[in-house]
Amino acid sequence: MRRREFLLQAGGLGWVAARWLYAEGTTHHMPRVRRVIQLFMNGGASQADLFDYKTKLIEKAGQTFDPGEGYRIEAPTSVPGKVVAPPVRLRQQGQCGRWISDLLPNLAKHVDTMAFLMAMKSRTNVHGPASYLMNTGFLLPGFPCLGAWVSYALGRITDELPTFVVLPDPRGLPYNGQGNFSSGYLPVTHQGTVINGAKIPFLSSPSGTTAQADRDGLTLLGDLNRRHAERDAADSRLLGRIEAYELAAKMQLAAPEAFDLSRETRGLQRMYGIGEPPTDDFGRRCLTARRLIERGVRFVQVWSGAGGPSNNWDNHNSMSKELPPMCASTDRPIAGLLTDLKVRGLLDDTLVLWNTEFGRMPFAQGGDGRDHNGGTFVGWMVGAGIKGGVAYGESDEWSWKAQKDVTTNYDFHATVLHLLGLDHERLSVRHDGANRRLTDVHGHVIKAVLR
Repeated sequence: MRRREFLLQAGGLGWVAARWLYAEGTTHHMPRVRRVIQLFMNGGASQADLFDYKTKLIEKAGQTFDPGEGYRIEAPTSVPGKVVAPPVRLRQQGQCGRWISDLLPNLAKHVDTMAFLMAMKSRTNVHGPASYLMNTGFLLPGFPCLGAWVSYALGRITDELPTFVVLPDPRGLPYNGQGNFSSGYLPVTHQGTVINGAKIPFLSSPSGTTAQADRDGLTLLGDLNRRHAERDAADSRLLGRIEAYELAAKMQLAAPEAFDLSRETRGLQRMYGIGEPPTDDFGRRCLTARRLIERGVRFVQVWSGAGGPSNNWDNHNSMSKELPPMCASTDRPIAGLLTDLKVRGLLDDTLVLWNTEFGRMPFAQGGDGRDHNGGTFVGWMVGAGIKGGVAYGESDEWSWKAQKDVTTNYDFHATVLHLLGLDHERLSVRHDGANRRLTDVHGHVIKAVLR
């Protein structure tokens, strides 16, 4: 069935829906990036144990944390304990000499291609608001996320798959659930399409259903849509429903091929860690992300870690017991993804992001665990337009607070939008009497990490 035919049958509203469905946005300047893969480590990955090497944590391990006079020492969920050293050694890697944990041996081979944001800072130590901040730019729900803004501004590359796809951890959604992928006040057509690890349901019509029955159903659906639109033509939810049905029809053809990893060679699957217990799941989702952006999906978000007290990067109880499994599950798949993208030439116009909502404290909680720390954390970027082997910003000697060249979520978002050809100060929508932006009234492009 042709796209126009489906829209006409699904409500006679093709002329309305086309404003969103065909809207291939224009950029403000020449883009370096065409598509984005964001890897989000849910729970607060520990910067000091992975990337932000500090001799102070080793020298003062087991002693009282003392950053000097004038500082108030607090922890969000516990009484501050003694200084704790990283459970596994960090070493300098690559020609750039970046420090990286031995827990990430495969990722270490790529440091010369990566730009590290070493002094990211959050406005909160609480998971929910911090996740909203990193995804939507605001502490509260109801605002569009980065992927939704990209979809809204740039439109579709392909007509057969969603513009913005989310691949969550099958153990559960992250903190805030689908609020992290919301389109907020933008039309709902731009929200993330969540696809879990299970087989996608309803990709084909039920057995016994005839073509005539399908047509009759679409005719009825069209009549209902028409009546609803007459009552409230400004309600974008109807446009979202139209696109959902339209996408369902298109995905019956495109999705089975896009999600069929058996089409990849066994050697390539092994590079992602597919078929091995620690890495199989995340490896499958990383490979799926590559297949999706290769087929025209513009923004793919891959999550590691569910919301809740376990199975994520929220390592309160023990860094030595909880951090290694999380690293083991992601290290090889991410390295495989970066290698695969490079070999295929996809890094020429693809941006890969590694993020978390905040970092962790330099002192202990629950033995050798660490509490939340919005004061400093680390993210990194690889791919089109990125200067490899650089580090921007510094934390203090404890990896406690961002100290030099601090990066906020606004700066991070402004930089991503810039690479996509978008000016974060000009990308706005009028809502509730104000011109709303992803970066609110803040943010600057981090030119030090761009080439």
